[in-house]
Amino acid sequence: MERASLDRIDQGILAELTRNARVSHAELAAKVMLSRNAVRQRIDRMERQGYIQGYTVVTGAPGHGTVSAFLMVYRKDRVRGSDVIAVLQSIPEVVLCDVVSGDFDLLVRVEARSLERIQEIWEQIAATPGVTDTVTAMTLSNYVRRDAAARPGQPGTAPEQAPSRVISPGA
Repeated sequence: MERASLDRIDQGILAELTRNARVSHAELAAKVMLSRNAVRQRIDRMERQGYIQGYTVVTGAPGHGTVSAFLMVYRKDRVRGSDVIAVLQSIPEVVLCDVVSGDFDLLVRVEARSLERIQEIWEQIAATPGVTDTVTAMTLSNYVRRDAAARPGQPGTAPEQAPSRVISPGA
């Protein structure tokens, strides 16, 4: 289906859903001054068009979030190193993998339930054929965290808004 641009009301709906993905259609309708049925139809359309690609539940007790780390990965062959990327794509805790310029080749962010799981993932990545070295940096604190859908300038968001619930692609 062709992807139509979002109007101001659609952007408002997305902003509210980004803040609270469980908000009722009635509450959303009051905030954007439409009927519940009109809000439901707009949400259905945005799902079909790919503006809303899924709803994610973030689990864990308050104050007991996931452990995260950045791994800088050096590949033996930067041009033909797709086997390494395939391994990274198969690890569910890998939430980011970017090819970067500079000394190392890949920047990988891992979010896991424990430090022990981070170590298991690091061992798996370090043992992957084609990986020559890794450097790991543990995340100590997190001050800014935005989903791709919550970036400033994206439909449905405002720079000062930080989502409490996340709508993320592929969920």
